[in-house]
Amino acid sequence: MLTWRSLTIIAAALVLVLLVLSVARSLPRQRTRRTLLLFPLLAAGVIVYELGGAFAQAQWYRISSIATELLGIVLLVNLSAVAIFDILLRVVKIRYPDILHDLALGAGYLIAIVWLMHRAGVNLASIVATSAVVTAVIGLSLQPTLGNIIGGLALQVDDSIQEGDWIELENKSQGQVKMIRWRHTVIETRDWDTLVVPNSQLLNQVIKVLGRRSGKSTTHRMWVYFNVDFRYAPSEVIRCVDASLQASSIPGAASDPKPNTICCDLARDTGDSFCRYAVRYWLTDLERDDPTNSAVRERIYAALKRAQIPLALPAATLFLSEEGKESRARKVQKRQDHALRCLQQVELFSSLSDSERSVLAESAKHAPFARGEMITKQGASANWLYVLVAGQAEVRVDRNGVNSHVATLSAPSFFGEMALMTGAPREATVIAVTEVECLRVDREDFSELVKRRPEIATEISNILAERRLALDAVVQGLAAGRTESIQRESSRILSAIKEMFSLSD
Repeated sequence: MLTWRSLTIIAAALVLVLLVLSVARSLPRQRTRRTLLLFPLLAAGVIVYELGGAFAQAQWYRISSIATELLGIVLLVNLSAVAIFDILLRVVKIRYPDILHDLALGAGYLIAIVWLMHRAGVNLASIVATSAVVTAVIGLSLQPTLGNIIGGLALQVDDSIQEGDWIELENKSQGQVKMIRWRHTVIETRDWDTLVVPNSQLLNQVIKVLGRRSGKSTTHRMWVYFNVDFRYAPSEVIRCVDASLQASSIPGAASDPKPNTICCDLARDTGDSFCRYAVRYWLTDLERDDPTNSAVRERIYAALKRAQIPLALPAATLFLSEEGKESRARKVQKRQDHALRCLQQVELFSSLSDSERSVLAESAKHAPFARGEMITKQGASANWLYVLVAGQAEVRVDRNGVNSHVATLSAPSFFGEMALMTGAPREATVIAVTEVECLRVDREDFSELVKRRPEIATEISNILAERRLALDAVVQGLAAGRTESIQRESSRILSAIKEMFSLSD
């Protein structure tokens, strides 16, 4: 029988286990709390045993003694389970199914009960014979439950499905495995509903484990479909969409392999007037499938708008309108007036006359960008500048392997001017922070103005010099350039402009 000394040893072991668990906060606490609940019951039993010697012959005293001894053995079994499963195996980083813990604990309880019965002089042979008949009757009546229990044991032992896996059932329901229990498996769907699937049913169907590959990180291929008028070449559609998707990363989509576009089908004999395309990418966060699909669609839409490639309309759509030359002219004039107002707010074109700005507004191209999309890339060659009409964009510069945020541009503003005027590579990377609307001014459209009025080059070179020195000051953490520095830089830029546009000195 347990004594105060035995109780002290058990209490010391319990305190040691709790200290270890308090340091390793990632270990489970539920089993520890269950063990703690047994301790006060055991302590009360020992006190009764130590103080109740006068009642040694009483029936209740003998029953309480056996119960106290049973509590002590159960407590020791629980402490051993905590030490082995919750401390030792976790320290050596050995994964084990929860059912293995439950089986070991149940086996310990069974051995403890058999041992106590043997000490009490119970005839175990007769009990075994009787229990065999009872077990057969119970087994026949509980076949479905036993099938679920065996299924849960199989799922955890063979490790085919793990908690945290995203799976797809045969009915196309998708969800994340939250718990694998003895009788059932709990699956949380994308709609935040909970499926409780009996383990026997789970084992009797084909289960797709999403994103799991041997030795690879978890990624799942996704498809986003769109249609484009069949009169546009598939190579051009694929080129412009791929350029947008691969220029900058998309949150939730893998960078390797890169997203890419394929042509799924051409126009059919049934009257379809479009080609069907699909963007395939690899999802890294399986919980964020819809938001990532939406971000991909934003990139597709913006890329097609910039390339002036419209999404296809249904072949059965019928438009009836009486749009004459005057109506079309008004629409064109409205777009040009909007572009002119935007150009008037840009400092770079402040020296131009209204007629000169009107010429640029007539040739400027509409260029939308989706949130997070790269507009310009540092070091790339280009022959145009962007006028920021709506939205915000951030400017980032990579110097000596360090990528730094330099500035945030808000409409109205402009960037890419050095590429337009001097042909120099992009000096910074510009990324859309929000949905962005831009006007693109090409060098060919601007060159005619400069050649007709060369003094424009001198006026613009001063603006570019100030802007260039301000950028260098921010990047290098220096004070803004002095007047003589601006003059030197302006002279250098002016020379580059004259060379680019073939202007005489």
